[in-house]
Amino acid sequence: MTCHRIDPRTLRAAIADARQASATYDDALEWLLRPAAELEGPLACEVWAFDSTLTHVLLVRHRWRGWVPPGGRVDPGETPREAARRELFEETGVRADLHPVPAAVTVRSYRHGWAATAGITFLEVLDRHTVLTPEEGQPVAWQALDAPWQGWFAEDRLRMRECARRMPRR
Repeated sequence: MTCHRIDPRTLRAAIADARQASATYDDALEWLLRPAAELEGPLACEVWAFDSTLTHVLLVRHRWRGWVPPGGRVDPGETPREAARRELFEETGVRADLHPVPAAVTVRSYRHGWAATAGITFLEVLDRHTVLTPEEGQPVAWQALDAPWQGWFAEDRLRMRECARRMPRR
C-alpha cells in the first residue's frame, strides 16, 4: 500500500473525531497527533451499522478479509465522516447521516505487509428491513453480535458488542 500525504483539513477532522470517539484503541489519538502523522496516510473509515434492537450489525463480505464493516480509504479532501457515509452507500446502498459521536479510533494494518493506518469508526442504527444494494462481488448481511463470523479483525465483534451495550435503547 502506498502512503499518501494527509491534507490538513482531513487530518484536523480525524483528530477531532478521535478526541470525541467513545473508545480509543492502539494509542490512536497519539498516533494522529505525532508530527509525522500527515505524511503517513492514508486514513481509513468504517461504519458499525446496528439494527434497531442492537443485536445485529451490517457487514460486507470482503474477498480476502471476510466479514467486515462497510468502509475504506478516506479520499484526499474528504473528512473521515464524509468518507464513511460514502463507503456505506457504495457498499450497501444505504444513505445515512451517522451518529454524531464516533464509536472508536484504531491504528491497524488492513493487510499483511501494509503500514499501520489510523481508522475512525462511525455508528448508525438502521431498520433491519432497509433495502440493501451491495457492490458487485461483495455481499452484505446482518450478522448477530452474539455469534462468531470470519473476519480480518477478531477483536471487532467484541468491540461492537461493547459499543452496542453502551448505546441507549430506543
